[in-house]
Amino acid sequence: MTGIADPKHFIETNTEVLAVPHASEIRLHLASEAMDLWQKTEDELGEIGLPPPFWAFAWAGGQALARYLLDNPDLVRGKTVTDFAAGSGIVGIAAMMAGAASVTAVEIDRFAIEAIRLNAALNGVPLSTELGDITGTPPPQTDLMICGDVFYELPMSRKLIAWLDQLDDARTLILVGDPGRSYLPKDRLEHLATYTVPVIRSLEDSEVKKTSVYRFRPASGT
Repeated sequence: MTGIADPKHFIETNTEVLAVPHASEIRLHLASEAMDLWQKTEDELGEIGLPPPFWAFAWAGGQALARYLLDNPDLVRGKTVTDFAAGSGIVGIAAMMAGAASVTAVEIDRFAIEAIRLNAALNGVPLSTELGDITGTPPPQTDLMICGDVFYELPMSRKLIAWLDQLDDARTLILVGDPGRSYLPKDRLEHLATYTVPVIRSLEDSEVKKTSVYRFRPASGT
């Protein structure tokens, strides 16, 4: 196998431990130079089209969700939580810090899984991880499903909405954090909060993003 043999070492040597701008209680292994890490990841693995290192950045939707959970611990205290497309693990970490009974962070990127484990340890919280695309299987039995910044591509958005529609609205609270991505299903959302979130200009073309937290209503509950 060519490329990066040790994702843990790669993450530790190409990121800095930094406090999250909008949830400073949380520290993460983050990239200081977005495009440099993007290129380095692709070059060292020798794979054109490698998934971008979403795990190395505190995206606006994740920051907003993390802040919301930390400020509203009654939503998660004692609950089971699934952090879908978890990225760095920021929202799952916030859920554990707010008192969740357990969190499973789900990702399709093996580097993200390693980053989540490193970040959970950094913040002194236990997280379970699951590698793979779970949208092809029935949704897990969980009290809270959290989805940060997931509606940026049409195919994924359609697939995710159909998958979330299988959840029982009375059993599972579904929270979405989003800064106004193109494929946000606005007609299915209940607005809960809006924040002004610091972001990386090279990724977002601005230094702050107005970012909202919503409750997603499955078709069965609308």
